[in-house]
Amino acid sequence: MANNNNSNNNNNSKNNNKMSYEEAGRKGGEATSRNHDKEFYQEIGEKGGEATSNNHDKEFYQDIGEKGGRNSNSGGSNRSNNNSNNNN
Repeated sequence: MANNNNSNNNNNSKNNNKMSYEEAGRKGGEATSRNHDKEFYQEIGEKGGEATSNNHDKEFYQDIGEKGGRNSNSGGSNRSNNNSNNNN
């Protein structure tokens, strides 16, 4: 991870010390993770689930249920494949 930080620091120097959106998001996520516990994430997940439920109908859930497991380009699938490839 240190190499990535050094690379990001070098990129920032080239870009007048501007932080990329990716780096800003990563840093924000890390700060949030340090400042909140598991209960915080459970609460916001529940709120998000309730909001999704209020904003979508039965057909929405049927559609995403049908897509589950079929899309080989999903983030979860690629991460699993990448991790298993890195271990070989």
